[in-house]
Order: sequence, then structure tokens, then C-alpha cells
Amino acid sequence: MLWWLRDDRRLSPRARALLEDGANELLWSIASSWEVAVKLGIGKLELDRPLHRLFADIVSEQGAIVLPIGHEHCSRLADLPRHHRDPFDRMLIAQAQHERVPILTADPKLAAYEVELVW
Repeated sequence: MLWWLRDDRRLSPRARALLEDGANELLWSIASSWEVAVKLGIGKLELDRPLHRLFADIVSEQGAIVLPIGHEHCSRLADLPRHHRDPFDRMLIAQAQHERVPILTADPKLAAYEVELVW
């Protein structure tokens, strides 16, 4: 999402086309908000707007539906194999599996899981 908002060239043409297509439903996980906040707090990320504005823009301008983290996601997380150690990515995988939705990502490590990846 950050690459999309920044018009970053690292965003694949397919990902760009999917994000541009208003017919697609875009989910924004609270796990992603959490990751952005953590990385901002430790200096691994810089934003062009205040954090609260970024989150509001993702919903209002991009039309994203906020996906909360529920107990069912945490239960699924506990059952995931340890292919990948990143806690944020693991939660996204658990959510994607439970909700039966793909993940838009450039991270090839997530392919080790039973989840549809889009890039």
C-alpha cells in the first residue's frame, strides 16, 4: 500500500492494475497498521504524512475495508508452520487463510504457505 501511495516503481504492473480497478475489494489489515506504526517508531520508515492521516487516507481515498484481528485469526496463527518468522506477515497469512482472500505482496517467502499470493 505504501508503494501504491508513493507511486513507487517497485510496485508490479499487475499489482498496480489490481489497485487501480475500483471493482476489486481492498482489505487493509490492522496487522499492517501495527507494522507501519512499529517501523515508524523505530526509525525504519518515513512517511509523507502523519500516521493518523495515512490510515484515514487508506480507508477514505483508497476505499479499503479495515480487517480487524480476531480470535479466529489468532487461532489460525497458532497452527501455522514456522516457514517465516515475521510476526506481521504471519498474521497476514493467518487472516488470508481464514478469510479466503489473496495477499498482495512482493515477498516470495510467503509462498511457503497455503495462501494465494498476487504480485
